[in-house]
Amino acid sequence: MTKKEVNQVAFDVISSAIEVHKTFGPGLLESVYEACMEYELKLRGFDVQRQQKVFVLYKEIKLETELRFDLLVDDCVVVELKAVQEINPIEVAKLLSYMKLLKKPKGLMINFFTDKITKSTTPYVNEYFSVLPDGD
Repeated sequence: MTKKEVNQVAFDVISSAIEVHKTFGPGLLESVYEACMEYELKLRGFDVQRQQKVFVLYKEIKLETELRFDLLVDDCVVVELKAVQEINPIEVAKLLSYMKLLKKPKGLMINFFTDKITKSTTPYVNEYFSVLPDGD
């Protein structure tokens, strides 16, 4: 996968969030937005995993954790959804941890507690993104 392809998936995830937010606006529970996002992304043809456990590979041993990501789209973009007034730094740390442990290049923190979803969406990249080919 190239940087361009990963960025296109992220763009389409944000577009899906805009569609869900247009329908409901702010004020619902995170789980509602999560179910709607999964459905919207699948409608658009994406492979979506939801609420899967994140394992840790430590010294050749696969360890189970209590970590669960919200959404993984096309096996390259980890999506963490929130419906809160303010994003706590621990939530960002969780997203970055998911990205690293899953070895995924891009993550999106999307907060539905807003009037404009694009203002409350933050993209993140890590070392896995920097080694992808550009794809121009």
